[in-house]
Amino acid sequence: MDARLNLFGNPVSAKALRHIVSASKVVSDSTLPTTIQHLVELRASQINGCGFCTDMHSKDATHAGETSVRLNLVAAWREATVFTEAERAALELTEEGTRVADAAGGVSDEVWANAAKHFDEDQLAALVSLIALINAYNRVNIITRQPAGNYQPGQFG
Repeated sequence: MDARLNLFGNPVSAKALRHIVSASKVVSDSTLPTTIQHLVELRASQINGCGFCTDMHSKDATHAGETSVRLNLVAAWREATVFTEAERAALELTEEGTRVADAAGGVSDEVWANAAKHFDEDQLAALVSLIALINAYNRVNIITRQPAGNYQPGQFG
C-alpha cells in the first residue's frame, strides 16, 4: 500500500502539519497525564479507522510503559475493569467528541460534567484540544491513505 500523498514532501501539507504539530506540543506539555493522552489518541484513532495513528499511538503507549492488557481493552473500555474513573471520563468524552455526527447532540452535559469532575480547567482545555487534534491527524492520514505497521516509537521526535 502506498500513500496517495507524501505529506512531508509536499510544501503545502508539510507547512500545515508543522502547525498541527506545534499545537500538539502545547497539549503534550500540559498537565494532562500522559497516560490519558495515549488512551485518547488510541481510542479516537480506533473509532476513525486510522491505521497509521492506531499503530503509532499503541506503540508510543507501550514504549511509555502502558500494558498490553489495557491497550487491548481500549476499544471495549466500558466493559473493562482496568481503567480509572478519570480515564473512563476521558474516553467517554473522546467518543462523544469524535462521533459528533453519531451523537446527534454532540457532547452531552453529563459527559462534560463527568470529565470536569476529574480534570481542572487547563487539563480540560488540553483534553478538548487533544481530541480535536487527533481527529485532524486521523482525517489527514485516512484521506491520503497513510500505511500502518512500520511506525517506530519516537520516529517524529
